[in-house]
Amino acid sequence: MNRRAIGILSTLVGASLWGFSGTCSQYLLSNYAISSLFITMMRMLGSAALFLPIIAIRNRSAFSEIRTDAKALQRFALFGIGGLFGSQVTYVIAIGYTNAGTATVLQSTSIVIIMLVICLLAHRLPRPLELIGLVMAFSATVLIATQGDLSGLHLPAMGLFWGLVSAVAATGYSMLPKPLYPRWGSFTVVGIGMAIGGCAAALVWALAFAFPGIDAVASGGNAMGSALIPALDAMGIATLVVIIVVGTFGAFYLFLNGISMVGAVQGSQLGAIEPVSATVCSAVLMGTAFSIPDWIGLALMVCTIILVAAGGASRESENT
Repeated sequence: MNRRAIGILSTLVGASLWGFSGTCSQYLLSNYAISSLFITMMRMLGSAALFLPIIAIRNRSAFSEIRTDAKALQRFALFGIGGLFGSQVTYVIAIGYTNAGTATVLQSTSIVIIMLVICLLAHRLPRPLELIGLVMAFSATVLIATQGDLSGLHLPAMGLFWGLVSAVAATGYSMLPKPLYPRWGSFTVVGIGMAIGGCAAALVWALAFAFPGIDAVASGGNAMGSALIPALDAMGIATLVVIIVVGTFGAFYLFLNGISMVGAVQGSQLGAIEPVSATVCSAVLMGTAFSIPDWIGLALMVCTIILVAAGGASRESENT
């Protein structure tokens, strides 16, 4: 296989594993009394424990450089806490109220938010392809939320709310680290961001013991209730390990490796497989029933990602 083919395959597999990890989270929330905060904390700290040793070998000087660069440290903190932690915890909360497929489609509307932010900063109107993508994304969200019946919501209101909040957080996750990539590389930036975000997740998880309302908000959609220290059997532990190793570290590693070969624009287009993967995995592995409007909404969202990326938003975001 040539370099380009390897890059395409790596990007597709990485994005697919993100979708698969959502289904794993859905499994835990559906079968165990477990906190969304606990899942987020474990996946971030666990994956950081895999990232950091590799960074220490490949880019040892990064730790001391970042520690002594106040501006970079601030950017890393914003990325790790507001981007990575924010997007992952709200995503898991949305899964609790809905399912992995629906939560992933809602989070994917971040591509449209990114496009609008870029247009605002560049003082320009959306291009034709971007405008079509905007209409498609809005239509997809309305279809999934109302199931085609505009007289009312057929999706839990809290599920819709947290899904859209996760899209806003995912916008930060996508845009905040861009200035850091040229100096340290995406692997190092994501790994250190994951460690910082994981520490923030651990702090919020610890605070939830003193202030139970924090976990009540974070885990209100759990079918089995919530426990900050869950009682997991072998299957539950194995699922959590899969989320950490395969669905987080493996997914990021493969996706970042892939886009380094094919470029950010095509990487964004190939990343459209993530909501497809989450929806198919949720349907096949969890038996989640999706309606015709759900599948149409999914198709519209995939088209949105491809159109907005083709319209140039992904390319421009690198310079924003």
